[in-house]
Amino acid sequence: MTDYVELQELKKRWMKDPKFTKAYNNPGLEVEIGDMITEIRLRFGLTQAQLARKIGTKQSSIARVENGNVLPSLKFLQKIAKAVGMKFVPPSFGDNVNK
Repeated sequence: MTDYVELQELKKRWMKDPKFTKAYNNPGLEVEIGDMITEIRLRFGLTQAQLARKIGTKQSSIARVENGNVLPSLKFLQKIAKAVGMKFVPPSFGDNVNK
């Protein structure tokens, strides 16, 4: 239990730093994509297991992505889009790529 208390105290100290607080409270890309996949899956009335079968993966892979624990590959996102009859359009970075 000592480790837990020390970690909580450390977090409390770090949360006083505005930069840390902003980064801590700002969900990363993984979380945003996970939320989108969950929304799409639910919109099409699929369980994680059903979606996993449709794209040839395991339910645990879908769960990891939906929970924001991993950043899925573009190929993974394309498979999901195809499985639900949607078209996947990767983001366009325009002219900023070479600047």
